[in-house]
Amino acid sequence: MCEGTLWLPELFLLFVISLQIFHFLKLQWTRRQLPPGPSPLPVIGNLWLLGFQLQGQELMKLASTYGNIFTVWMGTNPMVVLSGYKAVTEGIISEELSGRPLTPFFRVMMGDKGVFLTNGHTWKQQRRFAFTALRNLATNIQHRIQEEARHLVEVLASQHGSAFEPKPHMIHAVANVICATVFGYRFPTEDESFNKMIKAIYLIILVPFTATGRLYDAFPRIMHRLPGRHQQVLKYNDFLHKEVKKRIQSHKEKWNEGEEPQNLVDFYLGHMEKTKDDPKSTFSEDNMVQIMIDLLIGGTENTASLLCGALLLMVKHPEVQEKVLEEINAVLEPSQTVCYEDRTKLPYTNAVVHEILRLINVVGIGPFRLCLEDTTLLGSHIAKGTLVLPNIVSVLADPEFWESPSEFNPGHFLDSKGNFVLNKAFIAFGTGRRVCLGEHMAWEELFIFFTTVLRAFVVQLPEGEQEADINSILKSPRQHHYKLRFLPH
Repeated sequence: MCEGTLWLPELFLLFVISLQIFHFLKLQWTRRQLPPGPSPLPVIGNLWLLGFQLQGQELMKLASTYGNIFTVWMGTNPMVVLSGYKAVTEGIISEELSGRPLTPFFRVMMGDKGVFLTNGHTWKQQRRFAFTALRNLATNIQHRIQEEARHLVEVLASQHGSAFEPKPHMIHAVANVICATVFGYRFPTEDESFNKMIKAIYLIILVPFTATGRLYDAFPRIMHRLPGRHQQVLKYNDFLHKEVKKRIQSHKEKWNEGEEPQNLVDFYLGHMEKTKDDPKSTFSEDNMVQIMIDLLIGGTENTASLLCGALLLMVKHPEVQEKVLEEINAVLEPSQTVCYEDRTKLPYTNAVVHEILRLINVVGIGPFRLCLEDTTLLGSHIAKGTLVLPNIVSVLADPEFWESPSEFNPGHFLDSKGNFVLNKAFIAFGTGRRVCLGEHMAWEELFIFFTTVLRAFVVQLPEGEQEADINSILKSPRQHHYKLRFLPH
């Protein structure tokens, strides 16, 4: 009995070593079926090499070693990364790569509902609804943006040129556009639920793409039981779903089917009523809640962060700020309200807005894709079920298409005569079947807010602040706090 007991540690050690060898051999066999990439470690894969985050520039460095289609391992799960114009554009227009994976973190938060993370019949019906409803509300949406731009100018002017942090006011303005589009009304800035929804959206966008989010996706069962920032996200996500559901229910009690739809909830309730006897209909209360949350998430934090980054770029490049103002004053009457159609008369301003979106990375590297069928992309085999990541940053910084890819240069979108020209490598909102649903709305907001603010103010750093600080902020405008001065013309 004692003699047998002495062998137990050795047997256990032999079992562990054998298991590790088995997993290693299995990993090597699997790697042979995938595009090349850095060697993964057991359990954590390449997470250590990536600093447990997915950053566009870091992935571009790996592309220089392994090619424009390569594999990295997120824990025990392989992910094929597409880099550079040709690989990314051919990948994202491919029907085989048009799926959307439901990673563990997002599965817990959103499930297979709404439009952003769904596939197949549900995705087609929900996307078609959202696209049609947003198009029908286009005129109303532009009026909402103009109204919020006026409110924003009033708030900025109330500071009388003193230094203050503009970001909260930008977020409130942008959030009220999408809230009014979804619910039909705006919120006062002091509304507690409104501010808590904004906080929830911020966390949902930010945390899944940090080290915490990567660890959750790699080890969901373990992470779900551990404390950490991911638990805060789940708590706020639960609040957001309950709040949206509550407001939809309140709206439903007052809804009249015979009245003209004035917002997205009106449109969705109408679709639910029309398709209630259709067994193939995906129009349900669960999908309604999630699609409204999808739109709130997509239409708040990213646009607000872009606007903040735009102002910082104008501070860093005062000559551009001055030239934008000169063009606006030369074309628009002083009392004329800025509208999106004015962009055709303001080619330089339009070029500046495009360059801002090209240079400032607020949406990360690009949403994940799922390979729906075995396919070959530029000679590389990608199997069904493989996670695919199109690195949009690598296209917006591809030196083959941009004269100075790492510098702010509105000339990227102007010809020799000063006319606006669109570069084919400009795919900030994606392309193909999964192109950003709110692209047109985002363009309207960026152009109208940006033009309206620069028309009213000279934007400057507080006295004594160093311009060098701007560079670090621009790398991640969402996560920094800073102050600016808005001096009336």
